[in-house]
Amino acid sequence: MNFSVASSPPVDTDDIIFEVPGFIRRYRNGRVERLIPDELVPPSLDPATGVQSKDVTINPTTGLSVRLYLPPSATSIPKKLPVLVTIHGGGFYLLRSSSSSYHNYVNSLTAKAGVLAISIDYRLAPENPLPAAYEDCWEALEWVFATDDPWLSNLGDLENVYIAGESAGGNLVHSLGIRLGREGRKVEGLVMVHPLFWGKDRIGDEGVETRKGRILTLEHVDALWPFVCPETTGFDDPRINPVAEGAPSLATLGCRRVLVCVAELDLLRERGRLYYEKLKESDWEGDAEILESENEDHGFFFFNPGSLKAQELTKRIVNFFNKS
Repeated sequence: MNFSVASSPPVDTDDIIFEVPGFIRRYRNGRVERLIPDELVPPSLDPATGVQSKDVTINPTTGLSVRLYLPPSATSIPKKLPVLVTIHGGGFYLLRSSSSSYHNYVNSLTAKAGVLAISIDYRLAPENPLPAAYEDCWEALEWVFATDDPWLSNLGDLENVYIAGESAGGNLVHSLGIRLGREGRKVEGLVMVHPLFWGKDRIGDEGVETRKGRILTLEHVDALWPFVCPETTGFDDPRINPVAEGAPSLATLGCRRVLVCVAELDLLRERGRLYYEKLKESDWEGDAEILESENEDHGFFFFNPGSLKAQELTKRIVNFFNKS
């Protein structure tokens, strides 16, 4: 994954103004070309897990929708299920809730954790630059608490709600936690897996040329943020750097528990660890946990879901959901 901004491109590509080779191109005329094949799949009864899913449109004007997942245990357990609101990653510009890779991941997590899951299909940048995704995720969360959808109203325990996300999704999870706290509301827990946080100044081994990780580089993340959020004030914008000076205090997070997951080789590891440390140092009164996956890179559990480290990560997340 190599990000580049085309400043002096060759003559035959001079209409490309931004490119992530192999991933996305944006042309001067506004056209966006996503280069990764992304198979979109309909909701279904998954034969491998027994999980049933369905789509619900929340806002026909913006196209905001969610995909709901019901585990087979829903009909056999005589109590309401924990509710998981899950937010996919993809740098704010890739993937959908209906992408086969993410759909399969949520099917598996739903079955293992025994939760009623809601996957948010937020609008993607650059066609819908940030803050569109932040607005969509908040609107979807409000819908979860207000809807009369029979799955949620009959089977979901809205006193036991979790919000989880990976990479850009982890960033969106934090933003929801801050907004909940600002409104004096709480959910049970937040899970941020390899969250996409950044900052103007390098910390830890971010600037070390011999750093082993290969999925993300300094060039990657430095190019990504202004591409998806052109209105940003920079890399210390609180939305990308939640511990920057002037950012909302982590002590205001609207949840009782937090789990932060990082990977040893991931460029974003230092930011995830710093977030956890600053949260522990704040006046926040909840319980914070961190898991570091050794010798693994960003998003490894998607690339190799059957590995021991991926299973360990999933088990830790499932235990977090079921601890209460």
